[in-house]
Amino acid sequence: MSKFIIACPVCHNYAEASTGFFASKHIRCSCGNIIDVKTDRMSTMKCPSCGNNVVYDQAEGQDAKCPVCHAKLVSDATFNNLVHFRCPTCGCQLHADKAAATIVCPVCDSVCNVQQEIKKAEMRDAGIPAVISYEGDNTTFVWKHPMTDFVTGSQLIVHESQEAIFFRNGEALDSFGPGRYTLETGILPRMNQLYRLPVQGQPFQAEVYFVNLTTQMGIKWGTPSKIGLFDPATGLHVELGASGSFNLRVIDARRLLIKLVGTTGGLSQSDLFQSGSATAMISAGGVTVAASTGVNAGYFRTMIATKVKGNLAKIIKAGRFNVLELDEHVESISLALKDAINPELAEYGLEMPEFYVANIVTPDDDPNFRRLKQQHADQFLRVREEEIRKAEAEAAFERKAVEAQTAARMQVIGAQGEADVTRIRAHAQAEAYQIQATAEAAEMRMKGYTYQQETARQVGLEAMRNGGAGGVTGLAGDMMQLGVGLGTMGSVIGMARDAITPAMQAAGGMGSAIPSDTWDCTCGQKGITSKFCPECGAKKPEPAASWTCPGCGQTGITSKFCPNCGAKKPEPDVWDCPDCGQTGITSKFCPNCGAKKPEPDVWDCPDCGQKGITSKFCPNCGRKKEG
Repeated sequence: MSKFIIACPVCHNYAEASTGFFASKHIRCSCGNIIDVKTDRMSTMKCPSCGNNVVYDQAEGQDAKCPVCHAKLVSDATFNNLVHFRCPTCGCQLHADKAAATIVCPVCDSVCNVQQEIKKAEMRDAGIPAVISYEGDNTTFVWKHPMTDFVTGSQLIVHESQEAIFFRNGEALDSFGPGRYTLETGILPRMNQLYRLPVQGQPFQAEVYFVNLTTQMGIKWGTPSKIGLFDPATGLHVELGASGSFNLRVIDARRLLIKLVGTTGGLSQSDLFQSGSATAMISAGGVTVAASTGVNAGYFRTMIATKVKGNLAKIIKAGRFNVLELDEHVESISLALKDAINPELAEYGLEMPEFYVANIVTPDDDPNFRRLKQQHADQFLRVREEEIRKAEAEAAFERKAVEAQTAARMQVIGAQGEADVTRIRAHAQAEAYQIQATAEAAEMRMKGYTYQQETARQVGLEAMRNGGAGGVTGLAGDMMQLGVGLGTMGSVIGMARDAITPAMQAAGGMGSAIPSDTWDCTCGQKGITSKFCPECGAKKPEPAASWTCPGCGQTGITSKFCPNCGAKKPEPDVWDCPDCGQTGITSKFCPNCGAKKPEPDVWDCPDCGQKGITSKFCPNCGRKKEG
């Protein structure tokens, strides 16, 4: 395989190229330019001898000569600027310019870090203990130390929220948490058991991976396409989009390295969640370079989008969330999506502690979605109208209730007013009667009469008027017409009184001849003969209707149940006269026309045998009366 030095057409630095069949046709220069070996091998330069600008094929190397003076265009000093190393993947011997960043192996197409190989050579030549520490940023999950050759006695520094794991021959061996360690046989027991580490200061080979255990926050996600679903409320098909962010952390460093990193140079956020080729940023000797990770970039981005698309519709359907009100349920949707994604991440030693749905995109231009919004608006208006009508009905009911309460209160006030008027009138009558009685008593005292004498005189006069003693009555009238004096008339009345007294005593042997229908008022007034109490104006209570118990014969019962046997008061057997239309008749004959009460129309049920049925249907089996 023929090798040659090719100059970059951008920065004019040199890199090594090959013309063999398996030679790489593209070389990355330290300036970042990709050198196309096939097109860029033809170059121009100023001849160091004659000063002419010469076009020549760089593949000629030291044999390239100026066509004018035939002097060599490439000196030996050019080859002294080369670095020689082997490809870490296939072991092929490589040569590259010391200023180059990377070079592609022409055999296995691996991207080799030139500056890393230079740093390795310097540290190997120095032969002193190295300090092994993490030099990546916080967006990196896994960072591989650029050195693979160490000496016993080197210092390993692991910071907080980090874990360092030693690999050899693709096998994960000893791991270290936060702290500072001196690499000795006792510190690396598993490696020493397998590979017999050398004594102090002697070199040994291993790969050191640093795993960042901090929670990396604010990683963006989004669905690449719309998610179709049927609205649980209306059944209309709509398409939604979703986006947001999440936080991610490593929970099992060994599993992450074995299943995802392998032998690559590291793992960062861009490797997992961005589309495009995956590269890892590696620092060595103060120079940061890019190396291929070999990981399918954006795998977790695709996985998260798939999980969201596969579960968002299920979550909305299971929760019966209205598509127009999804913003109210983003928290519960986020928790459900996190629970659906974490089992998949756990297979790679990762965990998503928080997952946020920040935005749900609705298809405003979709006719189905517009129809859905219109249906929702119509339903809301109908519900609102029902609420208004209900409120109006309740207000009307309350207004009627207030009016009824006001009318009842006015009736109570009116009844109280009438009672007050009656009571005032009764008080006035009582006072007038008292005044009159006082005046009469004073007059009788002036005339020398006593109350008993006056009462006997009044009784005698009444007896003469109503007792059939017309002669006495006529005599009294004649005497009054003749102007007989009071003394004479008094003696005559006294004679009449003496004459009728035995008869009155004979007639009223058991008491007074005048019947006394008196009652007692609740205010305490007793012996009242009028219909209203003269003290408080209360009306005389009506006598309670009494009935006789047909079971035990108890009489004078005023309650609804017999106090002796507990039988219920029988309902009055009332009927309406079919001839004259008189209603509510309780007697056997109509008091209006004299018609006799008709006999009840009874029948016997032919199905169950129930007898004496008066209704249209049998109370036992429900059969309807025939005819």
